[in-house]
Amino acid sequence: MTAAADLDWPALREAFARDGVVKLPAALDPAQLAQAQAAYDWSLAHPGPGASKVRQATEATFYNDLFNPDALTGYRAMLEASPIPAHVAKLWDAPDVWFFYEQVFLKEGGEARRTPWHQDSSYLAIAGDRLAVVWISFDAVAQADSLEFVRGSHRGALYNGSSFKLGDDTAPLHPGSSLPRLPDIEAQRAAWDIVAWAVRPGDLIVFHPAVLHGGAATHAGTRRRTLTLRFFGEGAVYDPREGGAGPPIRGFHQRMRAGDPFRDPSFLKLR
Repeated sequence: MTAAADLDWPALREAFARDGVVKLPAALDPAQLAQAQAAYDWSLAHPGPGASKVRQATEATFYNDLFNPDALTGYRAMLEASPIPAHVAKLWDAPDVWFFYEQVFLKEGGEARRTPWHQDSSYLAIAGDRLAVVWISFDAVAQADSLEFVRGSHRGALYNGSSFKLGDDTAPLHPGSSLPRLPDIEAQRAAWDIVAWAVRPGDLIVFHPAVLHGGAATHAGTRRRTLTLRFFGEGAVYDPREGGAGPPIRGFHQRMRAGDPFRDPSFLKLR
C-alpha cells in the first residue's frame, strides 16, 4: 500500500493539469478516514435545504445533499486536521486553499441508476485552474462500478448541465442557455477517452470540476457511500452561468461581477 508521503507528486501534478483527474492511493490513514466518515454521517443526520432523492426506475435509494449552510459545524474540525488541503495544494503547486462546500451521496437498496455524465462547473459560478473536487468512498468500489471521467475534458467545451431527467441523461438543466447540450457519452463510449479506477477506503480521486464525469450504477446487495469536498485556490474567479448557478449564498451573486476574485467570508481558508 502506498503512503501519501511516497506518492510521485510531480507526476501527479502533471497528470492533474493534463487529464483533470488523478487517483491518490491510500492518501488517508484509518484515523483520517474515520474523521471524514464522521463528517459524512453528520450530513446524513442533519439534512440541509439541498437534500434530495434522485428519481429511480427501481425502488433503490439515490440520495444526495450538498452545501448545507451549517456544514462547518460537522466539518470544520475534520477539514482543519485533514491532509486533504495539503494534497490539493501539492497538485496545484500553490499554497492557498479555501473550502468551497461538501456533497454526500448514498446509493443502496437495489439497482440505482447511473449518475448522468456532466460537469460540476455547469452548476457553479466559478472558473480557474486551481479548483478541485475530492471524491472519497467509504466502501470498496470495483473499477466497473466506480466514478468515470473523460480525460482532458476540463480543457474543452463547457456543456449545459444535466437535469437528471429519468430516461434522458442529456436533457438540459437550462433549455434556453447558449451552452451546448451534453453529448450522449454513454451511447458513444468508444469515442471518448474514459478512465476509472477501483478504489478502496482511504483512496482519493481528485478532479477539476470542469471534467466530464459520471457514476456507474449500484447493484443489488451493494452500497456506495461517498463524500465529495470542493476547494478553490488563488486565481479562482466569479463566472456566472445563464439560468443561474451556485453557490446558494444570500447576496453573493448580487454583489459579484464576472472576473471578480471568488471570495466570501463563509469560505473557510485552510491554508
